[in-house]
This record gives sequence, C-alpha cells and structure tokens, in this order.
Amino acid sequence: MVPVDVVGVRQQQQDQEIVVLLLDAAAELAVPIVIGAREASAIAMAQAGVATPRPMTHDLLRDLLEAVGVGLDRVEIVALDGGVFFAELVLSTGVRLDSRASDAIALAVRTGSPVLCSAEIVAAAGVEVVDNTQQREMERFRDFLDHATAEDFTAPGGPHEPDVDDTPP
Repeated sequence: MVPVDVVGVRQQQQDQEIVVLLLDAAAELAVPIVIGAREASAIAMAQAGVATPRPMTHDLLRDLLEAVGVGLDRVEIVALDGGVFFAELVLSTGVRLDSRASDAIALAVRTGSPVLCSAEIVAAAGVEVVDNTQQREMERFRDFLDHATAEDFTAPGGPHEPDVDDTPP
C-alpha cells in the first residue's frame, strides 16, 4: 500500500464523467476514480470545509464512529475489478469494512484519515502527472537540441542556451 493524496474532484471534459483524483506523489501518478455526482459533492464540500445545516450521510458516519469511540485509522483502496474500485475502512479496533471507494474517500476527508492505495492499482490505473514547469523545460531543451550543431560543443565557452527572457543582459 502506498499513501495517496486526495487531490480533488474533476469533471472530465470529453465524456462528462466525474472523477476523484488520488495522487501518488512518489510515483508521479494520479489515479482517477469515476464517482457519482452526490459522492463528488460530498468530497468537494468536505475539502472546502463547507458545513451543512444538518449532517449528510458521511457526516453522520463520522459522528457515529466518534460517538462510539472508534476511529477511522485509514482507508485502503484494495482492488480494481472491471473498472470498479473496491475500498476498505480500517477502524481503530482492527475491524475492516468493505466500502465503495467514493464513500471511503468522503469519510476519510471528513476524519482527516490517510488514504492508501495498492501499488498494483496505482501502476495499472495511474496516469502520469504532467508538471507544466518541467514540460516547458523539456520543450526548451528539445528546441536547443534541434538547433544545436557540432560547433556549439567545440566552440570556446561551450554551447549557448538562449536566455529565458528576451531582455538584454
């Protein structure tokens, strides 16, 4: 199991699906999990710290656990079968409860509990995170290589890389 951050809820542009993104920062992979609109709202509201006048289902579950003196140690995303993610709630008593991934994540966000994901699931379902700064640097380097000549590497002072800004020194 690897720790993941709940990045947030996003709507996919091409097919209008709603996903919650789990980030494995060490592997630079994000795991998108398709969820329903209600679960997306529950996760987003909890992340934004929005309080409702009456407890929603996930608030009630959090309050119930607290009332009986049981904590949520962690949430584990344990399986992926046919595009469906399976999760388990690991309670402070050692009890493990089967859960839908979206409900488990919504509860974890409310309780501040860590979310862990199977490394195999991250490898199978994760998509590479694109760092815009790193991508721009790679584009500059590729452009440099496209225009470099052998003389650039034998000239005194070595190769010249263009300045990032166009202002004269």
